[in-house]
Amino acid sequence: MFSFSSSRVSLKMIVSLFVSNAQLGILPFHSLFVIRSLSSRVSSNLNDHSFTVSFLINSCGLTLKSAQSVSKRICFKTLERPDLVLRLLREHGFTNSHISKIVKFRPNVLLLHPERTILPKLEFLCSIGVSRSDLSVIVSQNPDLLNRSIKQNLIPHYHILKSILVSDEKVIKCFKNLVKTSIVLSQIDFFANLSLLRGLGIPQSSISSLVIHYPRVVCLKAFNFAEGVKKVIEIGFDPSKSTFVRALRILLGSSQKTWEHRIEAYRRWGLSEEEILSIFRKSPICMGLSVKNIMCSMNFLVCKMGWQPAAVVRVPVVLSYGLETRIKPRCSVVRVLLLQSLIEADLPVSSVLSTTEEYFLERFVTKYQDQVPQLLDIFQGKMGLTELGFGFDGKSVILD
Repeated sequence: MFSFSSSRVSLKMIVSLFVSNAQLGILPFHSLFVIRSLSSRVSSNLNDHSFTVSFLINSCGLTLKSAQSVSKRICFKTLERPDLVLRLLREHGFTNSHISKIVKFRPNVLLLHPERTILPKLEFLCSIGVSRSDLSVIVSQNPDLLNRSIKQNLIPHYHILKSILVSDEKVIKCFKNLVKTSIVLSQIDFFANLSLLRGLGIPQSSISSLVIHYPRVVCLKAFNFAEGVKKVIEIGFDPSKSTFVRALRILLGSSQKTWEHRIEAYRRWGLSEEEILSIFRKSPICMGLSVKNIMCSMNFLVCKMGWQPAAVVRVPVVLSYGLETRIKPRCSVVRVLLLQSLIEADLPVSSVLSTTEEYFLERFVTKYQDQVPQLLDIFQGKMGLTELGFGFDGKSVILD
C-alpha cells in the first residue's frame, strides 16, 4: 500500500513517463489500467486524510494547521473508537481545551481502547484523591500517561512517592509536576539520590519540597545527581540551609549549554567569576533566569537608572523581580523625584526595589503627593513619564 505522500510522487513520475511514451508513440495499452489503479489509491488516501482532518477540527478542537500536522501521524476510516475515547474523557471532566492538547501531542490516544486502556488509569488516579479538575490537568499535561502500563509505571511511581511524602495530597502535587517531564522514575536512582541528600544532613522538609516541586531533579541518574551535589558544595552552599536545595535544583535543572549562556550574560556587564558565583550564592534563582530576562533587567537598571553593575548584583534578588510589574513602576517614581530634586541621587538598589510595597509607597509616593500629585498614577501605570516631560532616554541620574 502506498502512503499518501509516496503515492503522489509515484503518480507524478508515472504520468511523466506516460506523457513521454505517448509522445514517442510507444504507449502500452495496459498503462492506462496502471495509472487508473494508482490514481484510485491516491484518491482514497486523500479522502481518508480529509476525513481525519475534519474530525480533528470539528470534534477535537484543533486548528486547521494543527489538524493537518496531526493527520500525518494518525489516520482512521471510522469514528467508532475515537468517538468512544472522546466520550469517556468528557465524562471525566475533560474540556475541549484538554482534549485538543492531548490529541495534538499524542494523537494515538484516540485509538486506545477506552475501557481496557484508558479507564483504569483514570480510576486509579481518582482512587488516590485526584480531583476531577486535577485529573484533566494531569493527563493533558502528559498524555503519555495513558499509553503507559498502569501496573509497571503508574502504580509503582505512586508507591515510591508515597513512601517519601506519606500523604496522598503531597503525592498528587508531585504527580502534577512529575508527569510534565515524561520521565520514568527509576527506584534505584531515586532512593540513591535521596540517601545522598539525607547523608548530608539536608532537612526532610527541604527534601520533600524538592521531590514535590522538582521531581525531575531527584529522578536523575545517581552519578549525575552526585556530581551536581558536589559542585553545589564546592561553590559554597551549606547543605543545612534551604538555599542548598534551591541551588541544586537550578544547577541540575539546566543544561551545561544553558548554564554557560547565563554565565556569559553576566560577564557582558563586566562581572568577575567570583561576582557571578556570589550572585548564585545569594540568590540561586538569578542563575535560573533566561538570558533575555538577565539582559533586559540589567540594561534598565544600569543604562537607564545609572546603577553600577556591581551595585546591582550586591542584591541580585532584584533581577528576579518583574521588569514591567515592579522594577519600572518603582524606578519611574524615583526618576521623577530625582529630576524634581526632591530626593538625593545616592539611593541604593535595595531601598528602591527590595522594600515592601507599603514601605515604598509611604517613602516615595505619599510623602511627595503635594509636590507631584501624579506619582500614584505613575506607580500604577496609569500615566507615563513622557506625559510629564520625563523619560529614561536621557543621562542617567542615579550614581553609586
